[in-house]
Amino acid sequence: MMIEIRGNVEGEEVADAVILGVGADRAMDDAGQWIFERMPRLPHLMDEAEFTGKPGQILSFAGAGDVPYHRVVFVGIGAEPDAEEVRRAAGSGARALGKWATVATTLHSVPIEGAAEAVGLGFALGAYTFMRHKSEPKPSLISTLVLLGADEAAVGEALRGQTIATGVGLARDLVNTPSMEKAPEALAQIAREIAERVGLRIRVLDESEIAAERLGGLLGVSLGATNPPRLVELRYEPEQAKAFVAFVGKGIVFDSGGLSIKAAEGMETMKTDMAGAAAVFGAMQVIAELGLPVKVLGIAPLTENMPGGSAMRPGDVLEIRNGKTIEVLNTDAEGRLVLADGLSLAVEERPDLVIDVATLTGSCKVALGEKIAGLFGADEPAELVSEAAEAAGERVWHMPMPEDYRKNIDSDVADMKNTGPRWGGAINAALLLKEFVGDVDWVHLDIAGPARASDSEHYITKGGTGFGVRTMVEVARRMALR
Repeated sequence: MMIEIRGNVEGEEVADAVILGVGADRAMDDAGQWIFERMPRLPHLMDEAEFTGKPGQILSFAGAGDVPYHRVVFVGIGAEPDAEEVRRAAGSGARALGKWATVATTLHSVPIEGAAEAVGLGFALGAYTFMRHKSEPKPSLISTLVLLGADEAAVGEALRGQTIATGVGLARDLVNTPSMEKAPEALAQIAREIAERVGLRIRVLDESEIAAERLGGLLGVSLGATNPPRLVELRYEPEQAKAFVAFVGKGIVFDSGGLSIKAAEGMETMKTDMAGAAAVFGAMQVIAELGLPVKVLGIAPLTENMPGGSAMRPGDVLEIRNGKTIEVLNTDAEGRLVLADGLSLAVEERPDLVIDVATLTGSCKVALGEKIAGLFGADEPAELVSEAAEAAGERVWHMPMPEDYRKNIDSDVADMKNTGPRWGGAINAALLLKEFVGDVDWVHLDIAGPARASDSEHYITKGGTGFGVRTMVEVARRMALR
């Protein structure tokens, strides 16, 4: 999608359609007032729709008379809009105008810091579609976003937002792709293509190398699958890097539950179980494209969790990379097993911060719903990631990890077991992961809820959301400024 500067709202043939923000009590900028004055029926349309400019409201109508647009969209931004309201307004407009090639807006002129970047990000996310398997696809036709009356600096900011959106879109595509098309080796090949395109170093371990590297969790989970596992390491190493951060993403490309098999309904969305790895791929791409002065290591353990004849069994004991052992009592609690290996690898390199991202527990979804991720970690690193997530527009909530809960995962035969009691499942899983990070600053994001959207809204499209990409990019950006 191109981003351009063109005149003002009054120009002939500036764009096919226009998106304009409306504040509380129908407050409008000059462009909105210009449209308002030339459409006598507009007050009636607003009254009929009860449109007052509240955040989330949208009013779409055909241009008429002296208004040179096929379609006009008013989006509510409220009395005191922030960057997230601008993102959502731009995304809502893009979703409403997918039939038009050129769309203009003045949302970049909302008087807040980062408005233009928010427009570029929100608009590109809102225009996203996944039509690969439709026999008659109807993708968004938008090819150009016009920033009315903008300057070159605003275009640069909007393009930065679009770059971030491209990484989110990559993660969305990977999550939405059926599992039969994204076996571990297929995802590893995509990682190779990303690395070549944006200049990352890459190492891919096959099943024999995984065994040689003592990655017992990843190897154990993979035993029931026909498609062999892979472990992907992506490295971004700019000169004079100001910090070093590592990302670890859970990459279960399909989760049947293994021998502790899920119910059929529970498997319907299990192509989403590699959303953490997808987010790591997307974040690594964006960070490299933005040229952030931060060293980044991205690790993605990739496997299926299947109930084949060689599958791990309840009661089996796996030895993880760092030498600790886990008794497997439920083979459907497999994500923490592969993450244990990924975290062990990451902390060996002594980064300033490790963040793991995983669709880890249904318990977290029960606690926080579908739109908020659980965040686990010590106060200082948790505060950094929480603030970055808020700035990026991804909602997280800092969850507790009380030490007295550690006994919940005590095992009679190993260092720990991979399940605990029914209650506090997300905490129990986080406490297991903590066993593999030593004294390195670490944050765990349980994205079981927000990794997948049940419905479309503002810049979110039903299906994979790419959650985590924006937060990781913002963390890297903030670490570069320390």
